[in-house]
Amino acid sequence: MRPLTQPSGVAKPALRGFTLIELLVAITVMALIAILSWRGIDGMVRTQEATRQRADDMLVLQASLAQWGADLDALVSPLAHTTPLDWDGQVLRLTRRSTAVPDEGPVVVAWTRRETNAGAQWLRWQSPTVRTRTQWQEAWARAAQWARTPGDAERRSEVALIPIDGWQLFYYRGGAWSNALSSVGTVPGTDGSSTLPEGIRLQITLSPGGALSGLLVRDWINPALGGSRT
Repeated sequence: MRPLTQPSGVAKPALRGFTLIELLVAITVMALIAILSWRGIDGMVRTQEATRQRADDMLVLQASLAQWGADLDALVSPLAHTTPLDWDGQVLRLTRRSTAVPDEGPVVVAWTRRETNAGAQWLRWQSPTVRTRTQWQEAWARAAQWARTPGDAERRSEVALIPIDGWQLFYYRGGAWSNALSSVGTVPGTDGSSTLPEGIRLQITLSPGGALSGLLVRDWINPALGGSRT
């Protein structure tokens, strides 16, 4: 038998490729898919970064409030010719026990809100250990100066905590809360700074943009009264 052969004169079918328009459409679709994928990945990265930043802000806020409570818990009983606690509307100064073991003596701590290069910050300052009345007086005066016109030496001892828009203190005295600058509930014949209040209410306005914003309230109850902080 003779092998089958293609009849002469019949053209082989031509191989058809992509047209220019089809290539452009395919490239466009691939580009759109790439853009959508990139946006999805970018959104995930941004969400993770925002979550991490929020968690960091919360940790800093919790640590700041824990330090605030620790300072108040460690307030020393009124010593002769010293002031345990004083609030002048701008800076809170207090005399507290040192954290050193063994205890080497009290330290002076100050809290204030002041403008910094990073904006308005809640700041904390602490003096070295004081062992004499003269050292205490010097540290007490330095704390007041630090809150208003700090020098390089005072700035080295400060810690910037959290950004706040404002803060205010209230004392619990005589069975009621009152402005810390008020004399309501104080013992007659005293200036109110020589005795510790039964409680202290902290109100801070957190700056927007952080993990939390708005008004935050924290109450402290004097441990000598057998209460607990809330």
